[in-house]
Amino acid sequence: MRVTWVTDDNSAPSIVEYGTSPGQYDSVAEGETTSYNYMLYNSGKIHHTVIGPLEHDSVYYYRCGRQGPEFQLRTPPAQLPVTFAVAGDLGQTGWTKSTLDHIDQCKYNVHLLPGDLAYADYIQHRWDSFGRLVQPLASARPWMVTQGNHEVESIPLLKDGFVSYNSRWKMPFEESGSNSNLFYSFEVAGVHIIMLGSYADYDEYSEQYRWLKVSWFL
Repeated sequence: MRVTWVTDDNSAPSIVEYGTSPGQYDSVAEGETTSYNYMLYNSGKIHHTVIGPLEHDSVYYYRCGRQGPEFQLRTPPAQLPVTFAVAGDLGQTGWTKSTLDHIDQCKYNVHLLPGDLAYADYIQHRWDSFGRLVQPLASARPWMVTQGNHEVESIPLLKDGFVSYNSRWKMPFEESGSNSNLFYSFEVAGVHIIMLGSYADYDEYSEQYRWLKVSWFL
């Protein structure tokens, strides 16, 4: 399970302490950091730390960077039944909060977000506000995402596409044999989930197509 958070303090450690009882952390994991510049915007320090292995269908308590609030995470079950929540095009409007409330009420195990997350559309601080908006849910259940057109944010000759998305939302692409964060697969409760990238090359000569043929039979 990967935990991601952002700090303004560049000296903050990429450490997650966790355990099965509130305030008692008998396990510690250290991860890596990323950051990026986008025109006049400089991101904070983006931490990515993998914790585990974790027990299935269990509640863990954790905190990030050896300080701050304690979060609570429930892991998915080991086998069926499993409940997926699927909602994309979240954005940051008055309707977004209503959508998140409905997702929370369904008592899901894993959220699948098929693109168009923050609707930042080049305005980078919107990525930060989106993170704060979804934190109550995204800190408590696994959120698995893929990209949409609003994540591209490319500027010809100046900025490649998906810089913000790839820096902030690191999915298990390497673990699934993919060479791109834009497409990957994972398993939960015996279900093999393939997350494709409609804004990455997908013709028969593309890397995504080659990877898909292999992943389909994993």
